[in-house]
Amino acid sequence: MCRNIRTLHNYEPHATSEEVHAAALQYVRKVSGSTKPAKANEDAFEAAVHEIAHITQHLLDSLVTHAPAKHRDEEAAKARARAAVRFGTA
Repeated sequence: MCRNIRTLHNYEPHATSEEVHAAALQYVRKVSGSTKPAKANEDAFEAAVHEIAHITQHLLDSLVTHAPAKHRDEEAAKARARAAVRFGTA
């Protein structure tokens, strides 16, 4: 599950609220050990996702860097090239 959490800081364009929510969801899934909580735990699960997404957005807004921003398309192309080598599809 954790492989789905991507770096969100220092990219152009900036991370969207959907990307922040998806990362928070993956984090809560990993920590809780379930992809879908039981009915009894749904409220706690959703509250945790909401709070972590809020804190993550606050963190991203507060971070300062002097490095040039990475471009999502270029980084995605590099990741595809690494995957092709790793899985032998090149």
